[in-house]
Amino acid sequence: MRKSAQRVHRSWNMSRIRGKNTGPEIFVRQILHRNGYRFRVHDKRLPGKPDIVLKRNRTIILVHGCFWHHHSACKRATIPRTNRQFWIKKIAGNVERDTHLRRQLSRLGWRVITLWQCELRDVNRVERRLLRALKSAPRQDSANGPGDVLKDAVPGPGRTTEAAPRL
Repeated sequence: MRKSAQRVHRSWNMSRIRGKNTGPEIFVRQILHRNGYRFRVHDKRLPGKPDIVLKRNRTIILVHGCFWHHHSACKRATIPRTNRQFWIKKIAGNVERDTHLRRQLSRLGWRVITLWQCELRDVNRVERRLLRALKSAPRQDSANGPGDVLKDAVPGPGRTTEAAPRL
């Protein structure tokens, strides 16, 4: 294949890579749903629009691709041989952003669980890990418990942050 054809093909491949609703994310959501957990996805009211938000458990699940987020314990976390400087900068930026996001969410009182794409091969292990983590998480029975970051974060259409007068 000629270089120009390779570039076009690589560009086409890269354009097909999604940032939301990826296969690994959907897989984790299916595990959670099957076990009775309800959640929000990509909640814009939280920093970084986390992949999965379990509000009642004050837990956020981030599903990371080993290549894009540089999983150091994985063979998929390699730097491509072509355009190395670009990829080093790109992946280092992703890792730095991930670290900052985890700190930010922790400061807001959220427990953050990171699942790596390579870990998802063992379904039973992932399921056990998630269920163990979620059972140990403090549960908020009310939808808007005390100190809830999402409470009145963004009023919905036709709503204001002020309480409506009672009749």
